[in-house]
Amino acid sequence: MSTEMTDAVSTGLDSGRFTRATEQIDAANAEDQNRTVFDGKEYPAELIYSMRMSEWLSRLEPTASEPLRLAVRCQHLRRWAIPRASYPMTRAGYHQWRTTLGRFHADEAGKILRGAGYDEPAISRTQSLIRKERFKTDPEAQTLEDVACLVFLELDYVDFARGHEPQKVIDIVAKTWRKMSDRGHQAALELAKGLPEAERELIVKALKEG
Repeated sequence: MSTEMTDAVSTGLDSGRFTRATEQIDAANAEDQNRTVFDGKEYPAELIYSMRMSEWLSRLEPTASEPLRLAVRCQHLRRWAIPRASYPMTRAGYHQWRTTLGRFHADEAGKILRGAGYDEPAISRTQSLIRKERFKTDPEAQTLEDVACLVFLELDYVDFARGHEPQKVIDIVAKTWRKMSDRGHQAALELAKGLPEAERELIVKALKEG
């Protein structure tokens, strides 16, 4: 029995449709031509991202709802289809890109979930979480944000830190920290213990300034 199937059975999810949806999400993300190395193995970037999102959710919220489990898996669904360079390289352009991506991921998720047998209320809830609606008042949206921040720290932070000026990294980390819950903070601090010293020190500085 696969990990996804085991998770579905243990939490009372509809294992059939959940497994069908997950397989289709992974198949879509496996088309990503960008590559990321994790634990010494190369993966399509968005495929390993979605897999790590699910893994971190299982750590933070083992009994997470079905829509939340689907939302974390779809968080970057086919993200490469709308590259950052397609929008102006300004702060406004960045926010326009992120807003467009949120709608795109939600729409793509809806197509897969309908095909897998989900009803409209479940699809709408999943899409709302993907778009991070009611972030400040929705505990599940907060959990998704924590998971996304942890995956950034695990997969992308070191390369990001080495490619930017220290103060920019400190500012980004401090901003990210403010988005996270206390539970997310605890997980992030534990994860940071395994980072290279220079990048770990930038996190320490960011927390002091934040």
